Amino acid sequence: MVIHEVDAEKINAVLTTFLGESGATEALLIDRSGQLLAATGANRALDTVSISALAAGAFSSTGALAQLLGETEFTVLFHQGNKESMHVSTVDDQAILLAIFGERTTVGMVRLFAKEAATAIGQILIESRAKPRSMGDLSTPLTAEESRTTFGEPQKP
Repeated sequence: MVIHEVDAEKINAVLTTFLGESGATEALLIDRSGQLLAATGANRALDTVSISALAAGAFSSTGALAQLLGETEFTVLFHQGNKESMHVSTVDDQAILLAIFGERTTVGMVRLFAKEAATAIGQILIESRAKPRSMGDLSTPLTAEESRTTFGEPQKP
């Protein structure tokens, strides 16, 4: 998934607003394979790579459970702990919003504002996907002369 820099800034703004409104401490946007796309929050030393991968896996497995019950998928997954809880919800068919929160807020507040944030992020992602991918200097093929020079062949005078 390619997210343009301007769109990444918009997503971070939505995540920051979400944290302020919901009382959650961290918010992560991940793709369905578990790749971290954006993160904001209390900046404690979280292993966001592992959290993202495991949350995506858990979300995927609940999708299989949903199908066994005749649903296309469950759109929300909630894990409650003694001190920390996690709310995972769909943004669209490619992205998931993950919120980590403690005792200073409720799952209802997180769920309410996660739905609003997911809708806003989903719209940003639609717009981002519609933009052409930029082709920088590194993506253009080498000329025959550049490849000879680059790979150690002597240049012709």
